[in-house]
Amino acid sequence: MRRTPIIPVIIGTGFGSGFWPWGPGTAGALLATLIWIGLSYLIVTPYLTCITALLIATFTVLGIWATSKLMPFWGDDPNRVVIDEMVGVWIPLLVSPAGDLYYAIGSFLLFRFFDILKPLGIRRIDNCRGAFYVMADDIVAGIYSLVIISIARWVI
Repeated sequence: MRRTPIIPVIIGTGFGSGFWPWGPGTAGALLATLIWIGLSYLIVTPYLTCITALLIATFTVLGIWATSKLMPFWGDDPNRVVIDEMVGVWIPLLVSPAGDLYYAIGSFLLFRFFDILKPLGIRRIDNCRGAFYVMADDIVAGIYSLVIISIARWVI
């Protein structure tokens, strides 16, 4: 009997947040939002945007890799894999001002709205198989959230 590889488990479960029994996706997105909020108090907005973009790119690649390693053990799109939710919620945070809790909360809520309801083609992506598609539906949900946050910033 093969053991689940530990590094993909750590990455895929969002440092263990995916083991939360009541809404692991929400736990992963919340952890990512809290990481961003913590960084936002340490780093000014232009640098925070660059670091957030780097987190998105790095964890997208790591997420695809980790998910592909975990799928033989946990099946297609396992609910414990929440790195996709972490990447997805960081996307609207790209345009959020550093230290602004209202935009952070708005980004989190909008992302979870699109991630849970899966409107506007997200469900079609979610129905595709493979590690890339596990990440892709949340990336699209994040992009939709980014558009709304950007419009809100422009209006406000």
